[in-house]
Amino acid sequence: MPVPHLASYACLADQSRGRAIPEADAPTRSVYQRDRDRIVHSSAFRRLVYKTQVFLNHEGDLFRTRLTHSLEVAQLARSIARTLGLNEDLVEAIALAHDLGHTPFGHAGQDALNGCLKALGPQGDDPAKAVVVGFEHNLQSLRVVDRLEERYPSFDGLNLTFETREGILKHCSRADAERLALVDGTGVAQRFLDGGSPSLEAQLCNLADEIAYNAHDIDDGVRSGLLTLEQMAEVPLFERFRQQALQAHPQLAGRRLLFESIRLMLSQQVYDVIDTTRERIAASGVQSVDDVRRSKPMVAFSDTMRAESTELKRFLFRNLYRHPQVTETTERAAVVVRDLFAFLMAHPEEIGEERASTSSLPRVVADYIAGMTDRFAIREHERLCGTVLFP
Repeated sequence: MPVPHLASYACLADQSRGRAIPEADAPTRSVYQRDRDRIVHSSAFRRLVYKTQVFLNHEGDLFRTRLTHSLEVAQLARSIARTLGLNEDLVEAIALAHDLGHTPFGHAGQDALNGCLKALGPQGDDPAKAVVVGFEHNLQSLRVVDRLEERYPSFDGLNLTFETREGILKHCSRADAERLALVDGTGVAQRFLDGGSPSLEAQLCNLADEIAYNAHDIDDGVRSGLLTLEQMAEVPLFERFRQQALQAHPQLAGRRLLFESIRLMLSQQVYDVIDTTRERIAASGVQSVDDVRRSKPMVAFSDTMRAESTELKRFLFRNLYRHPQVTETTERAAVVVRDLFAFLMAHPEEIGEERASTSSLPRVVADYIAGMTDRFAIREHERLCGTVLFP
């Protein structure tokens, strides 16, 4: 199948809104290819291999991590982008960077760190020191690529293009957008104040993220023994494709049946997104990226698929994310994060005097903890706090 030309409403590399710090173009790569390469070579990207998706890193070698999840999102998003005539390089850069700000221990770590920061409130009178009062991983992902990576002689962060940064910041409260606007001159959070939309590439990565984690959480849930194929029969979206798999291959059972059911479900969701998005683009009449940003979001499931996907998410929430074995582990993980925050606030020398003096201490401590992998956080908690929560 030939690669289609980019649509008029795709983000074109030579029309990028640029970088916060101007740089000469690379001779052999577009600006979005360069963004992707900087992300792949970043320290934060490498650490994703030991960060939790649902199951903690020590619970098994075959469960998804933030790194494998990001790769799966990139694969899905690129496949859809190619068919829709969107910019695959930009899509890949956004997908690979979207989880760089996640804490160790998944959402349990994020919630614990958010609670620690919010308990302290804004620090000082300088709004730049309180860009984020609490902790939110999308904002932290942007902070990683804008400030925390230390690789280049002329700037902090990765100095990514506006379009990649726009896609990384997929969620933002109005209050956080207002605070970010005080210290960021690029307008990356302006759409959250004006009610606009991001590029179609950014919208696509957001939905591909959802498609990927629903599918691989089914796989990991069954692999762990916390879910069964019999339980999954309660979910119409999954059961429909399990029956299709059995009709085509009556002998299928076990993991092959699970894999084939998930594969069929993923394929149908991809086709649904492509068809629905094409219809919305045609109905909207958009002709440019600027038209897209002035319009309502267009990358979406059909109403039927959205309802089925929502039902699947509710099932996973009840039966997997709130399973007693998962919650018992995440409760211990939250204790690790809270203990580390309290200890490091009292002993900033543990993260280095130079680093501790560069900004407000709570933010520096939060950055340090957020950058930890699961296993490093567990080891540091044992070393600093003298408690073994994960034997």
